[in-house]
Amino acid sequence: MNTLLFGGHKAKSCDNATIFIRLAVGLAVFFPEGLQKVMFADILGAGRFARIGIPEPEFFGYFVGVVEILCGLMIIFGIATRLATVPLIITMCVALVSTKLPILLGHDWWVFHVRELSRYGFWSAQHEARTDMVMLLSLVFLFIAGAGRWSVDRWLWRNQKHGNGANTI
Repeated sequence: MNTLLFGGHKAKSCDNATIFIRLAVGLAVFFPEGLQKVMFADILGAGRFARIGIPEPEFFGYFVGVVEILCGLMIIFGIATRLATVPLIITMCVALVSTKLPILLGHDWWVFHVRELSRYGFWSAQHEARTDMVMLLSLVFLFIAGAGRWSVDRWLWRNQKHGNGANTI
């Protein structure tokens, strides 16, 4: 469990660069998008969820916004990074199924509504899903690789490995 939370592993050559994936995922996408789902609920939170066909949009719009804010912050700072990716991976999978699958099919699917576009089908769905897929794959990378060297996870792991670690940073 400690390995899952704190990423106990030897440094790899990509450890220094992992912070850029964390910043892209947490700072550029999930944290600000979560804030907007809460602050502008009628446009990006519950209102958007209702237009898509998400059940209980008032609850899920706010819930997803808060999850994106909290998990986004955890990823930015590298706190329990692997754990923080799990709800966001689920969020991205739901986003792909609820918004991109109807575009692929060209019509409403199950409870999800297709939005008005100039074209539908594989290439349209692929175009619309590009950001979602990059975020999903970035989250999977962080789940596998962990937070990297510049993270609270690494700091906690080092302190746990070296005992109390009060003098270790």
